[in-house]
Amino acid sequence: MFEQVRRIAADLFAVPTERLTSESSPETVEAWDSNQHLTLVLALEERFAFQLYPEEIEQMHTLGDVARVVEAKVQAVKS
Repeated sequence: MFEQVRRIAADLFAVPTERLTSESSPETVEAWDSNQHLTLVLALEERFAFQLYPEEIEQMHTLGDVARVVEAKVQAVKS
């Protein structure tokens, strides 16, 4: 899941995939601002066909966090 999230983020933030780690965050990725965060959320919702709730979005502080939230949401949708 992390690799999929990382590829989406790399495309959105216009950075090489290998520069993004699970610890990457708005503090370490120059292009990751509040607008890009919303764009990332929308891209994830479209890619995985689910809707994220505000509480879930608030948990997304790093790419690792994003991958964990997406993984949990995908599992919940499958159930």
